[in-house]
Amino acid sequence: MRRWTIALGLALAALLSSAAAGALTLQRGNGPEPDSLDPQRAQGLSAQQVLRDLFEGLMRDDADGQLVPGAAQRVAVDAGGLRYVFTLRADGRYADGSKVTAADFVYSFERALDPATAAPSAAMLAPIAGAAQRLRGESAPLGVRAIDEHTLEIRLDAPRSDFLRRLALPIAMPVQRGAIEAHGSGFTRPGRLIGNGAYVLKQWTPQAWLELERNPHYRNAATVAIDSVRFHVTEDASSELKRFEAGELHLTETLPPGQLARLRAAHAAELVVAPAYATFYLGYNLRNPKLDSAALREALSLAIDREILVKHITGNGELPAYALIPEVAAGAPQMAAAGWTPRQRQQRARQLYLGAGFDPDEPLLIELRYNTSLANRRLGLAVAAMWQEVLGIDTRLRNEEWKVFVQTRRAGVITEVFRGGWFADYADPLNFLEPFTVGNTLNAVGYADPRFDALVARAAASAGADREQALHGAEQRLLDADALIPLFHYSSKHLVSRKLCGFHAHPLDHHPSEFLRFCEASR
Repeated sequence: MRRWTIALGLALAALLSSAAAGALTLQRGNGPEPDSLDPQRAQGLSAQQVLRDLFEGLMRDDADGQLVPGAAQRVAVDAGGLRYVFTLRADGRYADGSKVTAADFVYSFERALDPATAAPSAAMLAPIAGAAQRLRGESAPLGVRAIDEHTLEIRLDAPRSDFLRRLALPIAMPVQRGAIEAHGSGFTRPGRLIGNGAYVLKQWTPQAWLELERNPHYRNAATVAIDSVRFHVTEDASSELKRFEAGELHLTETLPPGQLARLRAAHAAELVVAPAYATFYLGYNLRNPKLDSAALREALSLAIDREILVKHITGNGELPAYALIPEVAAGAPQMAAAGWTPRQRQQRARQLYLGAGFDPDEPLLIELRYNTSLANRRLGLAVAAMWQEVLGIDTRLRNEEWKVFVQTRRAGVITEVFRGGWFADYADPLNFLEPFTVGNTLNAVGYADPRFDALVARAAASAGADREQALHGAEQRLLDADALIPLFHYSSKHLVSRKLCGFHAHPLDHHPSEFLRFCEASR
């Protein structure tokens, strides 16, 4: 009898242990507080990471980063590349069990292109017929219509080889009209945010974490291995590392600067570093009179030693940048290297500074604004020190919480020099250049050059050598105008717990929780 009781107890314990293992919550570091969970209004990478768990567009990335159909089962494109017909999946459902319909996508595109929505990425939908006029606030029929409940037609103004890739972005994800009409901007709160992705928002504790649980109505719910996910706000990379080493996180959003060598020794089996389609730069607010002088802007750029920054300040596998587009980007134009020695660059910077009429005895005061993080502060201090040493310039560092920083940068009223960066939405050099075109909501520098815009348009409509020539010409004009200071090309870098399987590094650094699972050995 006693043996039977012990055996029963052991069996029950094993059952409970198995259940607990199956119910493990994935703990993810996610960087800053998401600026929004409204797919049409979100801009930051931390928001996009969560949105890829909550929603699914017509197209999406698979686990390896390849473009595949998402909410659409299939797509047919006409011979001229102007008409796309999407057949939606019959089993597509929102988290409340309601159907995903073609009308939902019509409403979402209309909403994204309504100036009142102020969608920062709305320009991604500009190839759609009528979209450019809508973005200018003009009345025009939009080339999107529901043929029936499961068939959606999209017409373009001109062929775009990258159009399907744009439909995987949050700006093109479907939202429920009823939820927005009932709750307005409050539709993004837990219990109200009803997406069609693998997970649904359960709880949001501001500046702490967001918790998601598996969506039982998701079309692929049976293949989703992890029941709940918690995205932690981890603005401080050093604190994030400590939490990983304490076992509180299964996956980090990034690594603290300057610790790559130590982490390679201490976490060789958990460290994942790979090239990224991404560039860190400092942007100039070209609408600010203080920065009218092209000579001053060039001097500020030449005074910064990129090699020192990536070796001693960032130190996580980044590469010095003298161009906007990283060479790892498919089809990237090959730009000339810096060419000059650090000494030559400094001498030229001083000549330009003096030639622009600035006096080293009465130092110029420049403001450098960045979103709060240890890495950004370290970099800001290093840049300020270089400007002081080479040009005698005084720099005032201003840091802001991410949401405030994004709004300030976008307004372009008080900013002077600001932290910028671009992680490509999809693997195409054009994606780096279009944000600098006139009228683009992401054009925080205020760059305006009709010739640049024409070259970008030519690259978008052409292929082969003609496309490469247009891309090279557009990037060169942007660099020659000193509209920004490219500093380094990012690497994607994470610590991944040995308990977690299914993580694949790829340059876009997209890692939906749907494709992750806890390894059998950890159960």
